[in-house]
Amino acid sequence: MNAPAAATPPGERVWRAAYTTLLALAMPVVMARLAWRGIANPGYRRHLLERFGYFRRRLGAPATVWVHAVSVGEVQAAVPLVRALRERHPREPLVVTTMTPTGRERALGAFGDDVVVAFLPYDLPRWQARFLRRVRPRVAVVMETELWPNLAHACERLGVPMVLVNQRMSERSARGYRLIAPLARAVLRRAHAVAAQASADAERLVALGAPAARTLVTGSLKFEARPSASVGEAAQALRRVLGVDRSVWIAASTHDGEESQVLEAHRLLRAERPDALLVLVPRHPERFDAVATLARQRGFRVARRTESPTSCEGVDVFVGDTMGELPVLYRASDVAFVGGSLVGVGGHNPLEPAALGLPILSGPVVFNFAEIFDRLRAEELVHIVDDAPALGREVGRLLGDANLRHGLGEGARRFVEANRGALDRVLALVEQALRR
Repeated sequence: MNAPAAATPPGERVWRAAYTTLLALAMPVVMARLAWRGIANPGYRRHLLERFGYFRRRLGAPATVWVHAVSVGEVQAAVPLVRALRERHPREPLVVTTMTPTGRERALGAFGDDVVVAFLPYDLPRWQARFLRRVRPRVAVVMETELWPNLAHACERLGVPMVLVNQRMSERSARGYRLIAPLARAVLRRAHAVAAQASADAERLVALGAPAARTLVTGSLKFEARPSASVGEAAQALRRVLGVDRSVWIAASTHDGEESQVLEAHRLLRAERPDALLVLVPRHPERFDAVATLARQRGFRVARRTESPTSCEGVDVFVGDTMGELPVLYRASDVAFVGGSLVGVGGHNPLEPAALGLPILSGPVVFNFAEIFDRLRAEELVHIVDDAPALGREVGRLLGDANLRHGLGEGARRFVEANRGALDRVLALVEQALRR
């Protein structure tokens, strides 16, 4: 399955040159945006040299594998893969890169000193080549749909096989990539292997230019995450704080415009269940303060995870304002609503609460995980709600029926167990690339 080197088509050179020029011209705007976001999240102002390819840590030896996972969700999906590679190559450097501070923090929390964590530089040729020459990876593993033309070109020039794993390509994303098809093809045709989550993803990737002979359906690595014993212990301790005898539901990975709907659902719910407690977890840390303020403005009594309360008696809304604790917050709850789905974000990963045996609710906008949601809906393991009143009603129905909650949660957990196996298939592709 080796990807033979091939002459670059003239049209592709023109497209890549135009892309590089536009990106270079946009860099002042990009840096200004970093500075602006750095006001709310100082992580955007740190390690700036890494964003230009100055990888300062000395590895002592070429990296065995470099894994790129753009942000928190991709890092979370990569955790089982990176840990498996660490076990297989215990004495060789492993590098994980991200593009966001939250992704970096999640990687540091998941791997500690076992791997080297850094930012990947922006996709300009000199910066990518500088990074690759310093890291010297034997194989590059790129998580999900990160199609960077100059990175792919640099990997080819330096002889680094690139494996694109956990690839998903919705019809909406495919329409966007078709507008820049030569750039998408420039990445896909250079891949040693393309590992798609589902057959529909594979078909769209091949239509965009991925070689059919090197495109496989491996399933999703998101099924491979396994809750650790420490999650259960931490969740038990947190549940004692939240209230063992209270009805607790969680709205996780919420976005701007969505929290107001969740809080309205909670207001309606508390008219029927006055003891109900909402665990509200915004997706982005720079919004923690604003969401806590919004909940107070709506008349709710609020506590925050970072305040380390010893009891939530008298609290209506508990804001999860820490990073890396979402599994603990899920496990401490009775019902899970997965955010990003009542606004146009496209939804987030429902397999995290499913693996923990929680009944799942979602809004209707789930194109980011369309195939997984379709399968959950086919097995009646997720309830879709369209607005705040429907969300409040469904949460109340589930909180009021322990047998229904248990049945849905167990069904969701078994669904995750039955669909594992992607890790072994992806590991085989990575090891094959290492043998090149």
